[in-house]
Amino acid sequence: MADLSSIVKAYDVRGLVPSQLDAGKARALGAAFARFTGAERVVVARDMRESGVELGAAFADGVTSQGADVVDAGLGSTDLLYYAAGTLGVPGAMFTASHNPAEYNGIKLCLAGAAPIGQDTGLADIRREAERFLDEGVPAGARTGTVSQTELLQGYADHLKGLVPGLDGIRPLTVVVDAGNGMGGLTVPVVFDGLPLTTTPLYFELDGSFPNHEANPIDPANLVDLQAAVRAQGADLGLAFDGDADRCFVVDERGEVVSPSVLTALIAARELEREPGSTVIHNLITSRAVPEVVAERGGTAVRTRVGHSFIKAEMARTGAVFGGEHSGHFYFREFWNADSGMLAALHALAALGTQDGPLSALLSSYDRYAASGEVNSTVDDQAGRVAAIKERFASAPQDELDGLTVDLGEGTWFNVRASNTEPLLRLNVESPTAERTAEVTAEVLAVVRG
Repeated sequence: MADLSSIVKAYDVRGLVPSQLDAGKARALGAAFARFTGAERVVVARDMRESGVELGAAFADGVTSQGADVVDAGLGSTDLLYYAAGTLGVPGAMFTASHNPAEYNGIKLCLAGAAPIGQDTGLADIRREAERFLDEGVPAGARTGTVSQTELLQGYADHLKGLVPGLDGIRPLTVVVDAGNGMGGLTVPVVFDGLPLTTTPLYFELDGSFPNHEANPIDPANLVDLQAAVRAQGADLGLAFDGDADRCFVVDERGEVVSPSVLTALIAARELEREPGSTVIHNLITSRAVPEVVAERGGTAVRTRVGHSFIKAEMARTGAVFGGEHSGHFYFREFWNADSGMLAALHALAALGTQDGPLSALLSSYDRYAASGEVNSTVDDQAGRVAAIKERFASAPQDELDGLTVDLGEGTWFNVRASNTEPLLRLNVESPTAERTAEVTAEVLAVVRG
């Protein structure tokens, strides 16, 4: 019997091509998606991975076999797919494995209006239906749908620029952009067109084999080239995108990496200036500076679990104007509560370009704590190690919203969470000083690693 459990994850489909994900499975998933949504039309896009051509075509064939039409948006970023699902009012499928290595591919699915689909909101149902189709064959619908091509890039670019206050009045800036051979190489030139930017492109050639470095900016090793170029050219800032360009990392004029929490605080302040008193979402490993800034600016901060499905659910529930994650995902109410690395980049450009100082000075008031970054440990007994940590720090306030968060007082806290897909425990520590952060990190790791 067919079993797709190895590739249908909590939020998307992802696996090795073709050993785990092939055209037959993509076709079955397309038919199941069409059945689940009951939509008359579905929009499909793909990133630069070579396997996306065959997989996307097979998925479209599955959709049309059930009588739905397919709008083929071609090459695009994940947030371009969200734009398509939002403006066209149709469900969407994005073929991408984001920052994963070249041999992977996957599918991110959403409903009309870019509403997320996860395990609890339809993905498990789609998996079961696709498994049935793989065992029994895909039944023919009453009609066969059609496939049509559409061009959405210019509309996407115009839409994003219209959402960022002050962008049309920025001063000239010099920018280095590292696209990592991913979809930023396609979208950045169109989005930046017409802005007073002198842009130096790094690795804009679309190449799913990632010949220069992994398209994963959360790994500091993949930012080295960008940092060096910013310093060498005396640029005002640097931007790095992941493979499907839904995440963005920023480097300041000194070549220093800006914490995504600091960028979250900056954008939160800008959005609260536009809509005073609004709600801002942040996940529980985001810096405490974020809720502090939100409160200082008269907003309401809401803390959530890690993961885009939780962020988007809270965005919808609270009507939040903005949400940020420490992983470099940024969510905007005016963008259908979806995440857009490009929109975050435009906010950074607007904030810098509407004042005269350097980026480091602009961000100094938002950069208040020292963080460990995510430290991963391979463990056999995740639950047992977390229980040991809980006992070791039993005298401190704790909560279990997502993993275990322990408040050690005076601005020092840590969170430890089990990975959903690997035998890992993920540790994040923050305190007012780097010395205290290093001390707590070592103390917790001693328990984690036995």
